Amino acid sequence: MTPAVSINFRESLSGKGGVNLSDYVLELKGITKIFPGVKALDHVQFQLKPGEIHALMGENGAGKSTFIKVITGVHQAEEGEMYLDGKKVSFRGPRDAQAAGIAAVYQHPTSYPDLSVTENIFMNHERVKGGFMQWKEMNRLAQDYLDQLDADFESTAEMGTLSVAQQQMVEIAKAVSTCAKIVILDEPTAALTANESEKLYKIVEKLRDDGVSVIFISHRFEDMYRLASRVTVFRDSQYIGTYQVNEISNAQLIKHMVGREISDMYPKEKVEVGEDMLRVENFSRLGYFKDVSFHVRAGEIVGLTGLVGAGRTEVVEAICGITGHKDGRVFVEGKEVRIKNPTDSKNLGLVLLPEDRQKTGLIMSWGLGRNVTLPIYDRLSKRGFTDENRERTLAKEVLEGVDTKAVSIFDAASTLSGGNQQKVVVAKALAQDNMKVVIMDEPTKGVDVGAKSEIYGIMSKLAKQGYAIIMVSSEMPEILGMCDRIYVMCKGRITGELPVDQASQEKILELAMEKESGGREV
Repeated sequence: MTPAVSINFRESLSGKGGVNLSDYVLELKGITKIFPGVKALDHVQFQLKPGEIHALMGENGAGKSTFIKVITGVHQAEEGEMYLDGKKVSFRGPRDAQAAGIAAVYQHPTSYPDLSVTENIFMNHERVKGGFMQWKEMNRLAQDYLDQLDADFESTAEMGTLSVAQQQMVEIAKAVSTCAKIVILDEPTAALTANESEKLYKIVEKLRDDGVSVIFISHRFEDMYRLASRVTVFRDSQYIGTYQVNEISNAQLIKHMVGREISDMYPKEKVEVGEDMLRVENFSRLGYFKDVSFHVRAGEIVGLTGLVGAGRTEVVEAICGITGHKDGRVFVEGKEVRIKNPTDSKNLGLVLLPEDRQKTGLIMSWGLGRNVTLPIYDRLSKRGFTDENRERTLAKEVLEGVDTKAVSIFDAASTLSGGNQQKVVVAKALAQDNMKVVIMDEPTKGVDVGAKSEIYGIMSKLAKQGYAIIMVSSEMPEILGMCDRIYVMCKGRITGELPVDQASQEKILELAMEKESGGREV
């Protein structure tokens, strides 16, 4: 079936009908945005060419999110000018930006889970005739948009039943439905598998080929190299420069982003390894993992890797009593233990830093200090009252110990960058004085390159202090850079163990895609 709607914008950008074309479809000059006590943007600039994929990179807190909100009309700048196709514009709100052909797709889809895909796509620009919603027409158009994006779901599906990748596809379809000529993608691959990311790349390339200009914000260098022709770097709320992607090296880009050279991205120190702190034997949970066995010793960093969906998170959650298991044995310091719930795990010194720090690692509306002391609240209480002086002292001490950047311990966790939020999660673990094993699930997910290096430094310091560390990660460079030994999982099973000096990305991938492990019959 020939789609009723095309996403080809070449004609609309061709100058037909007296459109005033310039070299840039979007240009911003001297943009300054000030919040109480903070200059979020300091005279930044940006130029976007017609039909270009342009990467925007910088550390957390560099000003990227504020900049997007200025472009989309959420915030109004105190200073500066914005031009569309050479014409000066000023947006009073998001509807103005949408009417001008600008759409944004955020890292966490801003959807309505109980509504259909069609309802989400046409939210705020519904088709109405004679006072009645034209559902038949909207369902047909929504399906056309999805077909053009090669979606594997129907327009009538309920939004809440879709995966994150599918929800992002709906957000892109929504941008297409508004005839957006500029689409902003904010960390779109952060929660996607390799296959899902590749599918997204193809969708973005299709948008570009149809004349849409794309601003692609990401912390992942592979996203930039795969898609963008130019990259603009922000640092500390300021514009640093714009560079041709094929002319800039990783080292140069990192230096522009963090303001210094990171000579040792993986500061792994040589540590004398001690006795087993945690041993798991023949661990199984029907439908999730089977016969999983591994161990980690004091002072050792052990990697647990594999493709997304291999069962790694499910294994560590079961070990810590968050979920159950059917068979298998767990030993802590050589003694067999039974962990029925997270409290048992905490009392035995096993601490899990979860993958989703915002949903399960922190209470985002609480202050940093209260987040840190939450697991040890009983130790800080006397006769039903909290010793607040002791609580503040302890929280400040552990937060400073991991170099958390914040104004005070009373700042809400939601106000921090992703990297600093991760440091608060680490501080929360360190506040527990009986900690023996630290399990870090995707510890650098969604954080910038500078924060990554700092988190690796914390891991190395913990190992040197004698803690046993398990790092669950999909990123092979950090697994190879930080681990002493590596366990690879595929389809719920351990398919191999590699000492780091015998490991390579090729060997890990081979084990992660092991054909002999059978189907998902765990």
